[in-house]
Amino acid sequence: MTRIEPLPHPPATIGDGRLIAGGVKMFMDGSGGARTAWMYQDWNRNSTQTDAGNAGYPAMPPEEYRASVRLLHDAGIHVSTHAIGDRAIDWVVDSYAQALAAKPTKGLRHGIIHANAPTDHAIDVMARLQREYDAGYPESQAPFLWWLGDNYTANLGPERSQRLKPFRTYVQRGIHWAGGSDYNVTPFPARYGLWASVTRKTLNATYGAQPFGTRESVDIKTALRAQTIWAAHQMFLDGRIGSIEAGKDADLAVWDQDMYTVPTDQLKDLKCVMTLLRGTVVYRDPSFERASAF
Repeated sequence: MTRIEPLPHPPATIGDGRLIAGGVKMFMDGSGGARTAWMYQDWNRNSTQTDAGNAGYPAMPPEEYRASVRLLHDAGIHVSTHAIGDRAIDWVVDSYAQALAAKPTKGLRHGIIHANAPTDHAIDVMARLQREYDAGYPESQAPFLWWLGDNYTANLGPERSQRLKPFRTYVQRGIHWAGGSDYNVTPFPARYGLWASVTRKTLNATYGAQPFGTRESVDIKTALRAQTIWAAHQMFLDGRIGSIEAGKDADLAVWDQDMYTVPTDQLKDLKCVMTLLRGTVVYRDPSFERASAF
């Protein structure tokens, strides 16, 4: 504790404010693609077959993880944990809940990285932690649905696939999540995450174009909030970026079409034509520059 407490805590900055202290990342389990994430039930294979005897496993002894979370939390350090399997997610959110009950602290924003297929219990805990402590935020990557979707469908099976990335349920429960790409696991451009949040389509449609269904789809406005102000909040930067407001840094992207009005399938083909960093143009597409001259 004496070594941890003096360390920079988010949102402490170094230099010009572009590098910030980000807390501690931990791992509770493995991968959904390799069927090593920690689940309650055995993984599937080829969608309808069972990978008998394989429910994944924790990446470290669960009680050691819980003790580490308690130590970091008590020192006032933000913790975000990689947790993909439903059992791993439950263990992570319950660990946060126990640490917060023992030492109630608002604003540490403990997160769940990926949070692929949370149980109803995990969703209940996330909602309560966000409401009471400003903690328990999924850091979720919609492009998984697209870029990794065929593999995930094969491994989750038809029933569990419906729970992957339950964004609409989050909205209904008042849960905010930080959207992103997890680059280089999936392609970086934000347009793919925006589109995938709305359509939930897979890359190759191996098990159908929408094996995850559309029950958990959200509209483009919600998808944008997840990629902007909600993500900024989770980085402790919502006072500086994530929305267009007086006094903020003016980190902006200009797109070639109106996201609110284009047909849904065109979202993945949007083109960024200008980027500003703190109000300074750092990128301008040549074709946009020519068009602006007329």
